[in-house]
Amino acid sequence: MSTNTVELHRVLKSTADRVYRAFVTPAAVAKWLPPHGFTCTVHEQDARVGGRYRMSFTNFTTGGSHSFGGEYLELEPGKRLVYTAEFNDPNLPGRMQTTVELRDVFCGVDIKVKQEGIPAAIPAEMCYLGWQESLLLLAQLVEPEIKE
Repeated sequence: MSTNTVELHRVLKSTADRVYRAFVTPAAVAKWLPPHGFTCTVHEQDARVGGRYRMSFTNFTTGGSHSFGGEYLELEPGKRLVYTAEFNDPNLPGRMQTTVELRDVFCGVDIKVKQEGIPAAIPAEMCYLGWQESLLLLAQLVEPEIKE
């Protein structure tokens, strides 16, 4: 079975800690992870090594939905996350793995994302587009320095 891999790199005006929290906080994930035109429902998120998560993305135009979930393999606060994902759709078989590396730098946080094992039915370009949109939303969540 053929699969795709995508790799993205960004520097955001934020901190590694804040970005890490955006990956492990259900309300934050629902706000930034779904690409444009989709909403997200986080059904379960147990952010610990060996813990599982489950969520669904819903197309706002058509109402169609797809769900997926996986397991947290590595969680190093402010530095690294590794997690798996499997779609609940027999047409999208296989197990993906996403690795996120975070590093505080002079002007913010350096973020590297690598997603491997993407089902062949999903063109790599669609994954790049979706991740680019998600990372834009992530920046809008973690860059503001709002004092209460």
